[in-house]
Amino acid sequence: MPYSLDSRLIFPHPSLADEDGLLAIGGDLHVERLLLAYQHGIFPWFSEETPILWYAPLERFVLLPQELRVRKSMRQFMRKGNYNTTHDTAFAEVIQRCANIKRTDQRDTWITKDMQEAYIHLHQLGYAHSIETYNDNGVLVGGLYGIQIGKVFCGESMFTLAPNASKLALIHLCQHFNFELIDCQIHSDHLASLGAKLIPAAAYYEILRKQKTEPFAI
Repeated sequence: MPYSLDSRLIFPHPSLADEDGLLAIGGDLHVERLLLAYQHGIFPWFSEETPILWYAPLERFVLLPQELRVRKSMRQFMRKGNYNTTHDTAFAEVIQRCANIKRTDQRDTWITKDMQEAYIHLHQLGYAHSIETYNDNGVLVGGLYGIQIGKVFCGESMFTLAPNASKLALIHLCQHFNFELIDCQIHSDHLASLGAKLIPAAAYYEILRKQKTEPFAI
């Protein structure tokens, strides 16, 4: 059974998660609890029909920025200059788009209204960041968002409304900021094709242990 959280600001050790990565249930989405969770490799993942569920997978799917694979066709696409990529210009819109985008492998979103409000608050305090991709008409067509723990970027979600728009956001994140590692959390073929790989959770926790959590302007 997962650990049942109460009002105390504590989590069980991530190594106590079950084989699916489920560690704890309950608690809240206050800033202090969210930051404590991310500092220890724990993240919330639930839906409107469930209580808050906290996960710490036994393996972590991560991307080292220096190992990002940008194919020749993608480099040619980027040289056309049809898109403009920015950061922290539309965080609320990015998270809302990520929540509303239809995905073939899920029935509903885990980015609930409460989650959106909590992460927007983290963004206002300087802990959460977004990357945006705009087309040449200034329309937001792709992006991603996540939490910064020192030189680790804990990616939460991404969306695309135009070909390669989310890839452009990820490339921007890797190439323009001094991140040591991007935590992609759960395996996906799309991110694996860009260079993401699985590492043992213990290796990820050791990297996190060296980070300082403080607000940043990336």
